[in-house]
Amino acid sequence: MGAVRNHARALEANVSFKTELRALAEQGLPIYAECGGLMYLGERLVLAEGAFEMTGVLPAVFGFSKRPQGHGYTIVQVDRPNPFYAPGSTLLGHEFHYSSVKAWHGSAEQLAFRMERGTGVLDGRDGVCHKNVLATYTHIHALGTPSWATALVSKALAFKAIRGKVAGNK
Repeated sequence: MGAVRNHARALEANVSFKTELRALAEQGLPIYAECGGLMYLGERLVLAEGAFEMTGVLPAVFGFSKRPQGHGYTIVQVDRPNPFYAPGSTLLGHEFHYSSVKAWHGSAEQLAFRMERGTGVLDGRDGVCHKNVLATYTHIHALGTPSWATALVSKALAFKAIRGKVAGNK
């Protein structure tokens, strides 16, 4: 999280990477992001020194506060389809962020997790989805939820196969 805030100007200036990442996300590249990655995938990051354009993959504008906006252990219920977790799953993790969503331009259906414990992204929900992108404030306890790795590798292999077919057809 601090890295995004501390390097917002440099992240904004790397237009070629932002453009390529946005294009790959639209093509279905599987992307899993937590906290700082969530903010980088948003539209803009608003800081005291100004607003900085991020990738625009996700429909959110983030800003910072002087006090933590989410802090502690999280329990999330996966209650909507998403690229990496089966609906009905319970995920354990933690969050610690000074940022929050200042403007949401998406729909409620894009938020795949219901927070049992924790703050999340918006209105007691977390897990922003767009195509094969899942971004969350919750840092999932990876050893307690090994299915994320299997799902990520599976999605990556499927993406590679589709891209290979497209490239072979040119």
